Amino acid sequence: MAATQRIAVGAMVAAACTASLAGCSSGGNGPKEGASGPRQGAPAPNSVLRLIGDGSTAYTGGQPHLPVPERLKPGQKPPQFVVFSWDGAGEDSQKLFSHFRKVSKENNATMTYFLSGVYLLPEEKRELYRPPQHAPGSSEIGFNDAQGISDTLKQVRLAWLEGNEIGTHFNGHFCGPDGGVGEWSVNEWKSEIAQAKEFVRTWRTNTGMKKAAPLPFDYDKELIGGRTPCLEGQKNFRKAARQLGFRYDSSGVDDQVWPEKKDGLWDLSMQLVPFPGHTYEQLTMDYNFMVNQSGTKTQGDPDMYDYWGDQMRDGLLKGFYRAYDGNRAPMIIGNHFESWNGGTYMRAVDEVVKEVCNKPEVRCVSFRQLADWLDAQDPRALAELRTLKVGEAPRQGWASLLSGRPAPAPKGVPGAPAVKQ
Repeated sequence: MAATQRIAVGAMVAAACTASLAGCSSGGNGPKEGASGPRQGAPAPNSVLRLIGDGSTAYTGGQPHLPVPERLKPGQKPPQFVVFSWDGAGEDSQKLFSHFRKVSKENNATMTYFLSGVYLLPEEKRELYRPPQHAPGSSEIGFNDAQGISDTLKQVRLAWLEGNEIGTHFNGHFCGPDGGVGEWSVNEWKSEIAQAKEFVRTWRTNTGMKKAAPLPFDYDKELIGGRTPCLEGQKNFRKAARQLGFRYDSSGVDDQVWPEKKDGLWDLSMQLVPFPGHTYEQLTMDYNFMVNQSGTKTQGDPDMYDYWGDQMRDGLLKGFYRAYDGNRAPMIIGNHFESWNGGTYMRAVDEVVKEVCNKPEVRCVSFRQLADWLDAQDPRALAELRTLKVGEAPRQGWASLLSGRPAPAPKGVPGAPAVKQ
């Protein structure tokens, strides 16, 4: 690339950062306890910039604001991890993507945004998408227009610079019988994943927005996990994902216990938490609360909106404190950028973030950061943590549970000490 091109592209990335006044440096006050501080040795944003392909994406160095994972010391109580994640993340007129970026920054948090690839594909180019078992150009969630693509790109760009993760929610969101993702083969999943990556890597070509700043990351390396539509198709997705180098999956339902690997991927499923007013538990996702409150109506009885939002907030908080005061299992929460039932679930998430993410020993992190931390731990310590049941703290204290001498970290694992020559 010519020197003038390097300068021009670097200026565009810098301009994108300046426009938001966010996420382009580590700040002056230093990270709080458990915060996502800069990764040691990572280059400053824009100090390196290599365009990839048509310039839709670029390598700009290590991601800013990522913490270095550390191994638990013998007898040390684990931190309380909380992951807030968003399915099909995109910016529209509701501006919820930009809102939760702001909420994150104000509350010592980073999050995972599962981008749908078709959100970067314009309607007029829809036939470029060839979904498994469906006609070219099919999609249950539509495609996007120029303004929606531009707005989404801005939020994705800035979210990554602030230390958030960009995962995938794939493309057409096909559920149920007759071609739903639950019926896809391993090779069909590979095709869907490849297309999700391709739409991110070629938005410049597909939109004609040649002057827009590139996304500041290599998506082939950035993408390490996702969540399947409607939590279907997990078996064959995992097989495909493992072969493609993914590190985790968040497509299942689990209790609030410490995660383990399944099919070579960290199983970071959403969890069941208390459902206030009911004897059964509820999945940590806005959609599931809605269905159990107003059924299939996304805008039910307005007189119930406040109650329903409080019910979700209180259920999530009960689950949080059950873990925080108990087994310290990471809490996994999933949501959508939707204003269902008057936006009451977005208000509930706001209030949960503000209450939990500033507490001592709490780390509100992305799935990438959680996977990094899990990979850095002594497998024997994780096995001991998995003996704890929902809400169960060690009877004789954390020192008694995790008192064994740790095994050395495998070479190359995040958090492993440097190898002496």
